[in-house]
Amino acid sequence: MRYKYIYLLPLCLVLLAGSAFAGNPDRQGEAGANQLLINPWARSAGLHSMNTSMISGSEAMFLNVAGLARINKTQLQLGHTRYLVGSDVNINALGFAQRVGKGGAFGVSLMSLDMGDLDLTTTDTPEGSGATFSPSFFNMGISYSQVFVNHVSVGITVKFVNESISNAGASAVALDAGVQYVTGANDNFKFGISLRNIGSKMRFTGEGLSKPNSSTNPTFEYPITYYQRSASYELPSQLNIGASYDWLLGKTNRLTLVGNFCSNAFSRDQVGAGLEFALGKLFSLRVGYKSEFDAPRGSVEASLDNGLSGGLTVSMPLRKGSDSRFSIDYGYRSTTVFQGIHNIGLRLDL
Repeated sequence: MRYKYIYLLPLCLVLLAGSAFAGNPDRQGEAGANQLLINPWARSAGLHSMNTSMISGSEAMFLNVAGLARINKTQLQLGHTRYLVGSDVNINALGFAQRVGKGGAFGVSLMSLDMGDLDLTTTDTPEGSGATFSPSFFNMGISYSQVFVNHVSVGITVKFVNESISNAGASAVALDAGVQYVTGANDNFKFGISLRNIGSKMRFTGEGLSKPNSSTNPTFEYPITYYQRSASYELPSQLNIGASYDWLLGKTNRLTLVGNFCSNAFSRDQVGAGLEFALGKLFSLRVGYKSEFDAPRGSVEASLDNGLSGGLTVSMPLRKGSDSRFSIDYGYRSTTVFQGIHNIGLRLDL
């Protein structure tokens, strides 16, 4: 009876792998809502989002929701990202996870982009009218994850995606699903699969797409407003397959090797590996490298999510002998253009 739920793993893998797809650079640029692919969490960003197999807690709702339930009781996390330093784009994120029942966990995640104020231009005032506007990019996810006998965990996320300006907007609903499997004498081998951003198409609507015109009636002249129909676009679907192995150094220290393959429906596939060293629960150091298949080296044609990454975590107990901890996370990703991506996060585990 102890291992009966492990047989759910092959079924989950078949269902997820059945939706797998090869990277298709010919479709690059055809998807929208690419903010869904921007990692706002510092711990996983330090490993270039390649810890599909071992990610846990509230940040798992971004990469592999199956890890959501692998927390003690309650976790609250805040994240801030300076995206492409020099572009003045910032990202703020909030994650909350709570254990419920036996082996289950419920989570909520919020993420928004702050692009600042942009000059409002029109066909009559192409140099700017003096007015400004601020685009809104907002994602919200509601997740549930379940752990079976500590070996297999599965999870699902429902995401609400919204993009808008003052007079036009687009929205969609998407699903994420994931599975993690833990095995080994000391639970030191982990395997994970996640399928992300499978959902409805998005299409902009609103007053911004209207165009006034005069009637064609020769007798009576009256204004007519035409509403232009914009083209729809798909979400950036993605499949991640990852594995990790822990080397235990003494009683509390750990060195972990991670590897990950990422298949993108609207761009080239990616593969990479990384290392994480943990000094007990007090300090963690991580480094990673991700590469894109068939992408010209150093070219702006490659995706931004490539190259070197690194990060660290400092964690302190809230009181002696307690499992409650306060942690500060930092992650950095190098980019070909601009000056890289910086993530910083605050985490409270109760």
